[in-house]
Amino acid sequence: MFVIVKVIISAIVIGIVTEIARRVPTYGGVVAALPLVSLLSIIWLNYQGEQNTTLIKFTLGVLWGFPATALLLFIMYIALKNSVPLYPYQ
Repeated sequence: MFVIVKVIISAIVIGIVTEIARRVPTYGGVVAALPLVSLLSIIWLNYQGEQNTTLIKFTLGVLWGFPATALLLFIMYIALKNSVPLYPYQ
C-alpha cells in the first residue's frame, strides 16, 4: 500500500512540474531544477526507517550525479537551440 502512495504522490509532483513548464517554461525549468526528487526520496527513505548512514550515502550519490545532470542539460539546451529534434524519428 505504501508503494502505491509513494507512486501517486511522486506522479502528482511530476504532473505539477510539467503543467507549470507547459504554461510558463522558465518557471517550470526553475521548479524542475529544484531538488524535488531527491527530497522526496530522502523523505521516503527516512519514513521507511532507513539508517542515517544510508541517507548520507544517498545524498553523496546525488551530489556525484549532479555534474552528469548539468552536462546532459547543457547538451540538451545546445541541441534544442540548434533545432536538433528530441526524438530522431518524429
